[in-house]
Amino acid sequence: MKKFIALLLITLATTAAFGAETEKVCIDKITKDGKPVLDKAGKPQQECKVIKVHKKLEGTKVPEKK
Repeated sequence: MKKFIALLLITLATTAAFGAETEKVCIDKITKDGKPVLDKAGKPQQECKVIKVHKKLEGTKVPEKK
């Protein structure tokens, strides 16, 4: 049991340190003919997904070979 708890703590610590930030993205549903799908209230239905957002690293320009 102690090994399980230690493994769980190590797993949580590493995923928090190396895990990417998440962002919720919603896109309107569209029918095959390009019209939006409406719900009962008349608003367009949306498909929402949670995606990972990674930091973009800036680097130096690679020198060209002569």
